[in-house]
Amino acid sequence: MAEEQVFIKRDGQNKIAQHLINQKEITVILGPRQVGKTVLLKQLMEWLVKEQQINHNDVFYFNLDIIQDWEAVKDQTQFINFLKSRSQKQKIYVFVDEAQKVENPGVFYKGVYDSDLNVKLILTGSASLYFFSKIKESLAGRKRIFFLNPFSFQECVSIKNKALLNALTGKENLPDFDKAELNEILNEYLVWGGYPMVVLTSNPEQKNAVLADIYSSYIERDIIGFLKIDDKSKFTKTVKLLASQIGQLVNLGEISTITEIDRRTISRYLSVLEETFVLYQLAPYFNNPRQEIIKNQKVYFLDNGLRNYLLENFQPFNKRIDKGALLENFIFQELFACSKDNFFNLHFWRTKQGAEVDFIIEQGLKITPVEVKTTLKVPKISLGLQSFIKKYKPANGLMVNFSGLSAKATLGTTEVNFLSPAKIKNFIH
Repeated sequence: MAEEQVFIKRDGQNKIAQHLINQKEITVILGPRQVGKTVLLKQLMEWLVKEQQINHNDVFYFNLDIIQDWEAVKDQTQFINFLKSRSQKQKIYVFVDEAQKVENPGVFYKGVYDSDLNVKLILTGSASLYFFSKIKESLAGRKRIFFLNPFSFQECVSIKNKALLNALTGKENLPDFDKAELNEILNEYLVWGGYPMVVLTSNPEQKNAVLADIYSSYIERDIIGFLKIDDKSKFTKTVKLLASQIGQLVNLGEISTITEIDRRTISRYLSVLEETFVLYQLAPYFNNPRQEIIKNQKVYFLDNGLRNYLLENFQPFNKRIDKGALLENFIFQELFACSKDNFFNLHFWRTKQGAEVDFIIEQGLKITPVEVKTTLKVPKISLGLQSFIKKYKPANGLMVNFSGLSAKATLGTTEVNFLSPAKIKNFIH
């Protein structure tokens, strides 16, 4: 695959590498199809040999999509005997790509791990609900799971213009020339998303074809197959409806009426789409159930390109009527990606009177509201953000704006930073 020829250092790669070399427990890397898991494994294998001076004969790779490799691994007893024979004198590193392809994977790898061999196991799995549920149960206390997503915006910038990445990661203002190039990259990312082969392909028709392949293999085959859905059209209608409602409160009753599917089934669809990294249901932040929304959730897609493919709309960002929704969805993706490493929870806030803040970062006792605007000419704090600040008095707030306005304002004891979307990660710590 062409994807495997591009070696870009991924966000979180250092943490995975350190876990690989320092911890006995199984390293598990999960993520959707075609996000670069195989490429990452090969990078880690190369790192072991070149940087950690591990003999290449002590590093083994099995891709269970390949019949020969699957034949070598499928029998647990024979696989354990093979590992035992190779690890008599030294520790070996065993990478198993598409590890879910063995029968009953949770029990299979638990048995391998519990054999107490001098072996470090590194597994990858596509977003298979069966695999995820089984390893979660059977490998409790024996594994750490890392999630690999499509390219983040910073990863995308590092591919398009590595020099620009250094300027992007600083908090100082960018020169106009850099701003223009960065906006060009951002405009493309907002429309086409971050799946590696989409980013690496310049032709719009080819980008569309890649997304079509991801959709058919991932959603139609994996998810519809797992759920054993007979009426594919109703499921597809549900997913498309959700794609059109990013950033909005999910109304199961409304979706049920439109799709003619019962609420319970729709709720199951939502859970499965979330567990397979297609979308995420964002819960509200509240302290006063009488005044604030406490039940309804918002829905966001984990990739803009896949969302736009569902709606068959790849118009340039500046010509779209859904600019606000796409920008908000992008900010969600950036915050969500940061949440694991920075140990914070992400919410939205809305009162029953209609006051609203797009995102609330909750990190222990610290809360940071984040408001997203496509157009902002002066550093004016939005009414929803003002309401939140007056009620909760956070130390800081963020006003992300596509206009690129960079400024600071205060309300009471709260300092509000105005920043461009590309800079959001620099303010999360």
